[in-house]
Amino acid sequence: MVERAGRALLSRRRRELLLGAVVLALLAALPLGVSGAYLRGLIVLALLYAGLSQAWNILGGYCGQISLGHALYFGIGAYTSALLFTRAGLSPFIGMFAGGLLSGLSAFLVGIPCFRLSGHYYAIATIVIGMMAALLASNWDFINAAQGITIPFHGEAWRNLQFRTAVLPFHYVMLVYAALMWLIAWVIEGSRWGFYWRAVKDDVTAARSLGVSIYPSKLAAAAISGAATGIGGALYAQYVGFIDPESAFDLSLSVLIALPAVVGGIGTLWGPLLGAAVLIPVQQLSVAWFGSAAGGIDLMVYGALIMVLALSRPEGLVSFFHGRARQEAVDHG
Repeated sequence: MVERAGRALLSRRRRELLLGAVVLALLAALPLGVSGAYLRGLIVLALLYAGLSQAWNILGGYCGQISLGHALYFGIGAYTSALLFTRAGLSPFIGMFAGGLLSGLSAFLVGIPCFRLSGHYYAIATIVIGMMAALLASNWDFINAAQGITIPFHGEAWRNLQFRTAVLPFHYVMLVYAALMWLIAWVIEGSRWGFYWRAVKDDVTAARSLGVSIYPSKLAAAAISGAATGIGGALYAQYVGFIDPESAFDLSLSVLIALPAVVGGIGTLWGPLLGAAVLIPVQQLSVAWFGSAAGGIDLMVYGALIMVLALSRPEGLVSFFHGRARQEAVDHG
């Protein structure tokens, strides 16, 4: 029985990897059929947030630690890369990994006191720390405070990740980022740490009785999630060419990072991608269509969609496919 279950698990993971390769190929070809720069920009943002949400999902989904302060790690990554590029002339690739390391270290340090808390207390603590970071960034002259940092354009080149006349290169940059986040999540799902984190999420007491080191497990998940989010922040800074505290540390950004995973299917492999594919275009299009209207109609439309999805599919969009798979198994069983 155990051997049969092991073979089934291995077969399922191989199918997921094959499906991931197919989806990657389709997403790589997607912009070739889209000519408008605006629509290509929507796809770029959706891919970025798919990667960011997958990074959040490592901590919030698999480990069950709901963080509403991931904008802190996003901002650290963005500012580190921007400062190294503008003041030291270092390549964004160096800044990207430096930002990821600092973000991972920050997540680790934040986790040391905050993981003493549990449930909603931990979520509240991450909100407070994120708000403190936003306030500090808005008043810290070393990083230009509220004025932000404008990244100078040195000509279109891959070495600087700067493309002002074409959106297509950034499509593949963000696609690589989203694909790497997906692959990391796939590896985690089948690893010992992945089983540890799911055990911690389901029942801390039972996990501890089975020998799982709860505190180190949470810290490891936080460090990986924070580092991956910081890399996404660095990519965003190069993409928009400007970064300031409002765009890098705002609480709404933390919520936007978490929402695709929650709506798509928290703690699942495909949830963040599905959630980002739906939420990010709707959010951007609602702002474009209704943003100038009085009363915040864009927020009402966006919020209504989230409510409908949450009520109709509490397990996330991924449940559409899981439910179909289960029904086919019953039909053929």
